[in-house]
Amino acid sequence: MLRLTKKADYGLMAMKHLAEHADQGACSAKDIAEEYGIPQEALAKILQGLARAGLLQSQHGMNGGYTLTRDPRAISAYEVIRAIDGPLFITSCITVRGECDQSERCTIREPLRKVNQSIEDVLKSIALSDMREESDTEHHHRHQARMSLADLVTIGHK
Repeated sequence: MLRLTKKADYGLMAMKHLAEHADQGACSAKDIAEEYGIPQEALAKILQGLARAGLLQSQHGMNGGYTLTRDPRAISAYEVIRAIDGPLFITSCITVRGECDQSERCTIREPLRKVNQSIEDVLKSIALSDMREESDTEHHHRHQARMSLADLVTIGHK
């Protein structure tokens, strides 16, 4: 099962929050942690790491906190995850070294590399500004469009 770490989850939640509240100025780690029920110490470390990676700007003082360094449309989910967890590898043979006990006989290394690249490409295509909950109306319209396509396919095969 491919799964994001808790740290990546928290980081994406915080970045989305900062994107949605950019017009209100800097947000503190404490405020974001309280809003989403995230442990404050953990979130503070994550936000510091995102600032070191250049995705956030840290502001000290009375109205201090964090702000995005770029427009939310220009920051991808991949950038956030990579800044928190490092490179994304679905298996050890996709790493920089790329060696394991089965390297000589392995027949799935290249297919797994392609899967890994596809996952990266999808995450790179999702901007912070795209990360929002789908409304019931949007879900209904998407479901209707899928049903219509399914009906057409079924009709075509009768």
